[in-house]
Amino acid sequence: MKRELYGALAAVAIAGALFGFVGAGAAGASTLPTAFYLDIGGSDSIGYQPTPASAHGQRTDSGYANFLVAHEAARGVTLELNEIGCAGETTSSMLTGGDSCYLPPDSQLLEAVMFLSAHQNESGLVTIDLGFNDLRRCFQGYRINAKCVDQRLQQVRAQLPQILTALKSVAGPDVIIVGVGHYDPYLADALQGELGETFADQSYGVVKRLDKVLADVYGAEGIPEADVGAAFNIDNTNQVTLANVGTVPDNLAEVCLLTWMCPPPPYGPNMHPNDAGYEAIADAIAAQLPTPW
Repeated sequence: MKRELYGALAAVAIAGALFGFVGAGAAGASTLPTAFYLDIGGSDSIGYQPTPASAHGQRTDSGYANFLVAHEAARGVTLELNEIGCAGETTSSMLTGGDSCYLPPDSQLLEAVMFLSAHQNESGLVTIDLGFNDLRRCFQGYRINAKCVDQRLQQVRAQLPQILTALKSVAGPDVIIVGVGHYDPYLADALQGELGETFADQSYGVVKRLDKVLADVYGAEGIPEADVGAAFNIDNTNQVTLANVGTVPDNLAEVCLLTWMCPPPPYGPNMHPNDAGYEAIADAIAAQLPTPW
């Protein structure tokens, strides 16, 4: 079937989710021997890491989705990975497109709805990793724009439910949806002197507010959330010794150990997780999956 027709059907499904009606699902689809895994979100969802070819970061095969597939395989669950995430994705671009991957009228949400509509009779997992990019422009030069933060958090609170409603309206009965929380990479800026310490302290408060908004939205929709902040020990300020750095709060040490924020150029500073960080996120997601499926 041509993409234009898929796009039209998916647009109807989204409209139905947002305005109270839902079209018929894909009938007669055969059940595959594997469960699908639809991975939605920004750069973390597709495993961005700095590489010799790109210090800024590029898509890799060592993201949390890859680790989660391996984790579930060890439990006897075969997941067929489908990554449609886009670096820089926000809740707004998820709804309307216009990011670096999907040009209007296409969008990541449209692609997700098309996929779920075509796999309604199958078992599957959907992870949703959104929210952090909405706030990134509020962090500039060791300063946080409080008004920007307030506006963007309100935007996430308003738009994420629309996204979830659209996805749930076309997801089959055997589909598990898990939201993904966030860590605070800016904690590492505390190593850059007094100004960096103040910035890191303020960033902690903003990320905690973001995770609270996400928990509220996912909870209201009956969707479990992977506690990524806890996986990165975000609330632990006990002093620990970090090699080549000295005595620092544990949450700062975890950011250094699980992301590329602390290595020197050309790989750092980079806010994306390293392999250990992505594996920690995968474990947080796995903790929200039923046993057995």
